[in-house]
Amino acid sequence: MCLIYRREGVWGKMEELARLYGLFVCVFLYNFSAYMVSPVITDVTMAAICPGRDRCSLAILLRGLQQAITGMGTLLVTPCMGSLSDRYGRKALLAVPMALAAVPPAILSCNRTQAFFYVYYVVNIFTGVICDGSLQCLPIAYVADEVGERRRASAIGMLSGVAMVGFVAGILTSRFLSTTVTFRVAATMAVFAALYARVLLVESCRPGGASTSAQSSQSIPTSRLSGPEPGGEPPLLPSVKAPLSLRDLTTSFGCLTFSRAAVVAFLSSLGEGGLQASLLYYLKARFNFSKDQFADILLIGGIAGAISQLFLMPLLVPTVGEDRLLSVGLLASFINIFLYSIAWASWVPYMTSVAVAMTILCQPCIRTIVSKEAEPSEQGAAQACISAVCSFANILSPLAFTPLTALFLSEAAPFNFPGFGLLCVGIAPMAAFIQSLAMARSQLPPRR
Repeated sequence: MCLIYRREGVWGKMEELARLYGLFVCVFLYNFSAYMVSPVITDVTMAAICPGRDRCSLAILLRGLQQAITGMGTLLVTPCMGSLSDRYGRKALLAVPMALAAVPPAILSCNRTQAFFYVYYVVNIFTGVICDGSLQCLPIAYVADEVGERRRASAIGMLSGVAMVGFVAGILTSRFLSTTVTFRVAATMAVFAALYARVLLVESCRPGGASTSAQSSQSIPTSRLSGPEPGGEPPLLPSVKAPLSLRDLTTSFGCLTFSRAAVVAFLSSLGEGGLQASLLYYLKARFNFSKDQFADILLIGGIAGAISQLFLMPLLVPTVGEDRLLSVGLLASFINIFLYSIAWASWVPYMTSVAVAMTILCQPCIRTIVSKEAEPSEQGAAQACISAVCSFANILSPLAFTPLTALFLSEAAPFNFPGFGLLCVGIAPMAAFIQSLAMARSQLPPRR
């Protein structure tokens, strides 16, 4: 009997993962395209704004401004996208941002003069408003449609792992391409991702929030799907909900666990956003790194993160639990940022990048906790709400940390500590770690 149950469990797991194959392909292609430009965009920005210089406060401030504006727009757009995906399906809402993501790299593939850079800068902000939050929450909502609660954490971890594999593939490819070819390939892959999502991706969520999974299908009474009984009334169809606003979301998911998860997501994203906005410019000013060094560091972190999410997380979640794993990831995030801030030699950032194997687990754990608190018909709205919280953090983090980083990298620094700005960034994940401990102690059962 045990052998039969084990075989059924393995078969059920493989069947659920098979339904996610198309989504994995879309996520891989999109992340391959999006992260190809990461190693080169710092040098392109510096060459366009501050040619011939290794330190440029304007470049850091522009990066922070872009992140803040994008976060503000994402805060408004993402909840609408999530609610609309609950109503009209995930597929339709996934194809649009993937298509828009091809425009910014296409601009820089034509020319990289200052004028073209500023056009790219404006267009990238616009597309980021639509793409950044949507392509975080919609794939996770798709997974929640297709995978039951017991295996959902592992499936979300695998989704993040596939995204990280796309990240690694994009970074590795750009390592061997010229800058112009890198932008052209990035634009082409974004178009392929949009076409795949539009043509080949199988829809998971029907209009009205009905999932294609067997569990959701069984939850609809048979009497409502069959024809009318003789002399009876016509069958009733599920009502279609109007898109939820951000206020409706916070009221609907007002339980203690969801609220604490939102706080942890905010603090974690605050630190992550501050690190992303400042790290590469800090490394360029501190150790004179360029495209190849950036690519190597990103590759190390990407490979460590992919291995962690594809193999480590599915093993740890059933035994440790996503709440404890979240705490471990947040603590590792603080240690990671702290080591960056006190880096005393050029090899330290390479060593520190390995910590991504643990820090990368934070977002999948948060998303899993939130997914278990939401109803099946509200998965898109729930994930969009968390994405909106993360976007709000992305508004604040560059406004707070990029001026501080620029100050301590300039000659006008109050004291000689180039990494002081990054050290301040580390306060956010430490606060999130403390909050996650409280959440783990008072974890409530999933809402039914």
